[in-house]
Amino acid sequence: MKAAIYPKLAWTGIAKNRRTYVPYLLTCIGMIMMYYILHFLMESDQVAAMKGGATVQKMLSLGSGVFAIFAVIFLFYTNSFLIRSRKREFGLYNILGMGKWNLAHILVWENLIMAVISLMGGLFTGILFSKAAELCIAQILMEEASMSFLVGTGSLIGTLKLFAGIFLVILLHALFEVGKSKPIDLLHSTSVGEKPPKANWVLALLGVVILAAAYYLAVRIEDPTGAFMIFFLAVAMVIIATYLLFIAGSVVLCRLLQKNKNYYYKSSHFVSVSSMMYRMKRNGAGLASICVLSTSVLVMLSAVVCLYIGNEDRLKGRYPREVELYTYTFDEEYQEKIQTVVDEVTEQYGTGQENVLNYRYLSIGSYFQEDQVILNEDKMNGLGVLDFANIRDLYIISLEDYNRLMGTSEMLEDGEVLIYNYRGSYSYDTITVEGMETMRIKKQAEKFVDNGIASSTILDSLVLIVPDTETIDQLYQVQKEIYGKNASERIWYYGFDVPEEEELQEQLAAEISIRLDEMQQKDENFPHITRNCRAAERADFYALFSGLFVLGILLGIVFLAATVLIMYYKQVTEGYEDQAKFDIMQKVGMTKKEIKKSIHSQMLTVFLLPLLLAGVHTAFAFPIVQKLLLLFGVMNTSLLILVTVICFLVFAVFYTLVYLMTSKAYYRIVA
Repeated sequence: MKAAIYPKLAWTGIAKNRRTYVPYLLTCIGMIMMYYILHFLMESDQVAAMKGGATVQKMLSLGSGVFAIFAVIFLFYTNSFLIRSRKREFGLYNILGMGKWNLAHILVWENLIMAVISLMGGLFTGILFSKAAELCIAQILMEEASMSFLVGTGSLIGTLKLFAGIFLVILLHALFEVGKSKPIDLLHSTSVGEKPPKANWVLALLGVVILAAAYYLAVRIEDPTGAFMIFFLAVAMVIIATYLLFIAGSVVLCRLLQKNKNYYYKSSHFVSVSSMMYRMKRNGAGLASICVLSTSVLVMLSAVVCLYIGNEDRLKGRYPREVELYTYTFDEEYQEKIQTVVDEVTEQYGTGQENVLNYRYLSIGSYFQEDQVILNEDKMNGLGVLDFANIRDLYIISLEDYNRLMGTSEMLEDGEVLIYNYRGSYSYDTITVEGMETMRIKKQAEKFVDNGIASSTILDSLVLIVPDTETIDQLYQVQKEIYGKNASERIWYYGFDVPEEEELQEQLAAEISIRLDEMQQKDENFPHITRNCRAAERADFYALFSGLFVLGILLGIVFLAATVLIMYYKQVTEGYEDQAKFDIMQKVGMTKKEIKKSIHSQMLTVFLLPLLLAGVHTAFAFPIVQKLLLLFGVMNTSLLILVTVICFLVFAVFYTLVYLMTSKAYYRIVA
């Protein structure tokens, strides 16, 4: 056989099966494009030069490995649909005299054509849109980017290597599948039916149990620091349970529906339930994949969108004032010196100090057991299993500072205190800090100033307002005896806003730091000072969450594309498998209207199940996602709920549109 005929047969095979090959090609092109863009942003010098750009690139590099693994699995999985649909054609070639070696030549040429088209299309569109992606990153980071257009050579080579390897693996798998099959098996591959699977109650029950256990883990998690490990365990359990429920549980459901005579013995339900059960083993795996991907999209997008939307609120919560100084001393002499430096620098720059906030406090990590505040670690260990919800940061300030800050005139007797809850609650009338006398709570304060440390921590915080600084000194000595070198220091906080542009704010803050450094060099007893400037921190703060946002959007698009392609191929393959069945139904007297109604009933049931279960998965995942987001400073639970609901509604509309579009392919085949 002439070698020139192989590429012609390969191209003819692709053209004749364009209904299945075109979506696959478009998916390959899209994945190559997005991987190139992801790699380009990771390697871009312009992104690296932006404030926070290095942080964004680190976030994207973490996601590139996930992207590559998913691309391998997904393209390998979807290519199996193409091979299955072509087996009958290859069997015909075999019967007509072509040997396995000839078929291998056709497969090699087909995969070569697909690889070349995909790589050329993907790299071209990737290069075309890479600059737009770079400008989007600049916009997110509030930076300017050069309009010069560059091709990332390293990204080009890296993308070529990855996807050339993927296409090679796909080719080897296709050669293996065709090579191991007998000619007669290839010829009758599409007409070989599956026996209706038996209802496996054990696997179905196991799926329910595993899913219930995963839900329980997600709902019961209280410790945000341990949420990562629980999250991955819960995800693995949900995936396993989802496949068990769709493969085994769906068959059990069909059997139960069959026993319901009022439901089953109707023309539309009879055909749809029988068809679902007959093909459910294959359907179940596809539907489970759709459900898992849908859940991934919903959880990922709701989390990253919430992170991105809340950026400014979290930044202001972490840095309540634009310039902040945390001085680790109560010594008034040093406080006056620092105050003088701040006044001189602000006067030098011609700016005022707005919204000045200064007060003294002591912060102690502690464990609350009812009205007892335990500091000693040995005593905590003696309590057995500790409840994370009872671990709190205790902030102690004087009544003098409280009245000055809040404009009140509260009075306290000896042994009396006021309390204020940043988060959490305290319902006792007394409080006893280890090593101190029991103090009576006069009342709970309704408000207090924002504290950046308390706002950024995942722990609940309690402010204890004591009669005087002497009480703070006593608490300081008590916790110092217990904690030793790890004891907390007394802090004088001084913060203010600058009514100028952020660039000037950074210059002013830098000048204050220089002056303070000079004073520390001259005086070895000069206290340690932590300096913050909101404008200086903004870039890296935004970059961390913006990188996660961009990565989440890219992976979300990939998962959406995967969901669409699986739905489409499922419709097409099931259409060909059900075509003969519905032809028989028409011959025995079933009208086209009844057939269409039956098809609609079956498809609606089949495709609504993944969406509904994905919604349930997302709802039960909410508590653990909320705990994980606490680690990133997301305290606004209402925002997360709103974003999650909106994401689900938008996804449901998108899912419905995809269902309607892909179902047309099924109707065209079977009707």
